[in-house]
Amino acid sequence: MTEENNYLDMDLLRFTTAGSVDDGKSTLIGRLFHDTKAIFEDQLEAIERSSKKRGDEHVNLALLTDGLKAEREQGITIDVAYRYFATPKRKFIIADTPGHIQYTRNMVTGASTANLALILVDARNGVVEQTRRHTFIADLLGIKHIAVCINKMDLVDYDEKVYADVQQQYRDFASRLENVTDLTFIPISALKGDNVVDRSENMTWFEGPSLLYHLENVYVGSDANHVDARFPVQWVIRPHSDKHHDFRGFAGRVAGGVFKTGDEVTVLPSGFSTKIQKILSGDEEREDAFYPQSVTMLLEDEIDVSRGDMLAKPNNQPRVSQDLDAKVCWFSVTKKLTKGAKFIFRHTTKEAQAIVSEIRYKVDVNSLRKVEEVDHFDMNEIGRICLRVSQPVFHDTYRRNRNTGSFILVDPYTNETLAAGMII
Repeated sequence: MTEENNYLDMDLLRFTTAGSVDDGKSTLIGRLFHDTKAIFEDQLEAIERSSKKRGDEHVNLALLTDGLKAEREQGITIDVAYRYFATPKRKFIIADTPGHIQYTRNMVTGASTANLALILVDARNGVVEQTRRHTFIADLLGIKHIAVCINKMDLVDYDEKVYADVQQQYRDFASRLENVTDLTFIPISALKGDNVVDRSENMTWFEGPSLLYHLENVYVGSDANHVDARFPVQWVIRPHSDKHHDFRGFAGRVAGGVFKTGDEVTVLPSGFSTKIQKILSGDEEREDAFYPQSVTMLLEDEIDVSRGDMLAKPNNQPRVSQDLDAKVCWFSVTKKLTKGAKFIFRHTTKEAQAIVSEIRYKVDVNSLRKVEEVDHFDMNEIGRICLRVSQPVFHDTYRRNRNTGSFILVDPYTNETLAAGMII
């Protein structure tokens, strides 16, 4: 097998970083890159020059991810920065998200596709409001794996008791969450590199793995829904050529479950059933397709199928409804979410009109309490609403399937994304 094929077939882990301002998220990613030799010499030299110019005592590894000028000047992360690296075991996509309260929506964006959330806690400060906020958002977005990195251990003399106290604070809060099933604690120093890539000699009392070892080995294969077969049709391929005269294929990305050649499928909303004649990936024919593969399916019968329709198995179909109960995170700076507001509703490959029929409550993300009798949401607020959609929506609950249970609300006039939603 060639090295390139080997790389393409490697397992992929998407993870997001979260935590309060100055907890060291960008420094940690810089350290991961530096210690796994994932940065080029000229990049490192440029960072060393910038660090000297700024008067930093150490090489400021945070400059690797903080690419915006304002981020460098203020020493904070403002936008989501995606970074890619690989070790011999796994490929990684990292979303470095901001810690500030006013960038909650950026954190939601970065965490929406992640398998794992890396929550940083400053060992000196313990669990603070932003730690709780980000953990709640990770839980809301269905992230099952959380690695809590208790950072800056070098500033508390690598004291085991400090680590144990912070760990207990976090466990007390996390016990109230719904989705998190896998919680791991690692004491680290992102600045000095303790327990990031290599085990620390300063914390011999810690018997767990280094952060990189955990990231390489955490098992996320069972997180995707391989039970409910869902295929939202994105595009109808009908080439008008002599070679492919009768070709009619339906392209899209499998959103759940497994489809095999010869399987019986039902087309929604029409309800007609047929069998899968062929599954193509590019020009190659394949026996089956599963999430997150993008494929083209050919059906045995001539059935009218168009963008926004969905293929599912006859004995396992999604819910169909025009009335949805959902949790949303409101993104807009200028607009408020109010009862009666109208939006474009985008869900898988479907687009429709939607109106807010009820605002049920907001969540105080610090105490996790419900605030009822509210009439609007402001930017970064999270809560529960009811929507009426102009066409039936084929969906699962977000807890069951993140792909068919999520949607966005878009401004019909400016095309701005106003909210991200999770169907309950």
